[in-house]
Amino acid sequence: MTIISLSLLRNFSLLVLLLSISSSTAYSSHPLDPLTSSEIASARQIILSSPLFTSPTTFHYVGLDEPDKAEVLSHISSSTSRHAFIIVRSNNQTHQLSIDLTASSIVSHEIHTGSGYPILTLEEQGAAIMLPLSYPPFLESLSKRGLDVKDVVCSTFTVGWFGERQLLKRLIKVLCFMAGETANFYMRPVEGVLIIVDLEAMQILSYKDRVQIPVPKANGTDYRSDKVGPFVGPETKPGFVVQPQGTGIQIDGHNVRWANWKFHLGYDVRAGAVISLASIYDVDKETYRSILYRTFVSELFVPYMDPVEEWYFRTFFDAGEYGFGLWASPLQPRADCPTHAEFMDGYYANQNGKPVKVSNVFCIFERYAGDIAWRHTEIGIPGETVTEVRPEVSLVVRMVSTVGNYDYVMDWEFKTTGSIQFRVFYHSPSAFIA
Repeated sequence: MTIISLSLLRNFSLLVLLLSISSSTAYSSHPLDPLTSSEIASARQIILSSPLFTSPTTFHYVGLDEPDKAEVLSHISSSTSRHAFIIVRSNNQTHQLSIDLTASSIVSHEIHTGSGYPILTLEEQGAAIMLPLSYPPFLESLSKRGLDVKDVVCSTFTVGWFGERQLLKRLIKVLCFMAGETANFYMRPVEGVLIIVDLEAMQILSYKDRVQIPVPKANGTDYRSDKVGPFVGPETKPGFVVQPQGTGIQIDGHNVRWANWKFHLGYDVRAGAVISLASIYDVDKETYRSILYRTFVSELFVPYMDPVEEWYFRTFFDAGEYGFGLWASPLQPRADCPTHAEFMDGYYANQNGKPVKVSNVFCIFERYAGDIAWRHTEIGIPGETVTEVRPEVSLVVRMVSTVGNYDYVMDWEFKTTGSIQFRVFYHSPSAFIA
């Protein structure tokens, strides 16, 4: 007779429990899954340990180097090696690399010699906007205007391209504003002052105080509820959706299934939300039909079109220069998204290449707007009235990117009829006040 000790039995039970938990929480990997925190850390280590980079190195883009479309469509994710596409600055040069994360090796390395520079990092922008606060000419400009430096908030503005053969330095323009009694500092610019910063040297390269224009008063500019009251218009009663049978959303890693839809949702530091392989079930053919392979916001161009010296260059490319994903805001449950929403996190690499988590970067929820998808009442049949009503229910994938003074609420809405509607809601403090 075999005797099993009590301690061994406990260990075996614990192992079974752990395996059960692991199997219930594990998900199927996909070749389009965004880089994980550990993969970003591995890519960083591979680059920093390479003899190619002996000078200080900054990371400007770390993302998935996608497999070929045919390889993705074959769904053989287990045999597909994972590659990362990385853009770094080192020795005043822009390096583009492909990293084989499976083999821990650099597959390709290219030095970019054309026009343009990579996405700005949060860290270098943060360092640039601090420079004016201790710069004597700027402090003198504030004194002439009767302004207090403790109320100054500065921001970065890309220089744009206006016919120059090539910009030989990475430059940023810095403009400053007054906060003080309002959080809406963009409404109170210090006009006439223009600062140009060399990002590589991190020093002020040029300073000009061209003209003095009075700074607007703070009164009536604040958008915070405790300053203007909780409601701008008539008060409405709060409401919420109740789902007594639970949600119809199924999320397996980055794969989403809902109603007759299935698709893949990933995060990218430049593009933000990337939706891939969206398919809808064809009842007649009993199979899924491909609707789109890949979709994301490629760019958002914001030209101010004011010709004066402190304004003409404001021609922002919010995705390519600043990064839609980099400036994505963590979504607040029951505020940005309804009570029944599901959430997904994202990861990006900071300037040092270390992974940073963006909690609740996406929310996914079913929308019940009270609309009708289809209906008909038939009274032509003698002695009978037939009424058929089908409510409109859709699935929404939401992300909010806050780039400077603008909040872009982006909704990808999947309808059971087979259509996908993409909508962008624009919000800004100045529009709120107006």
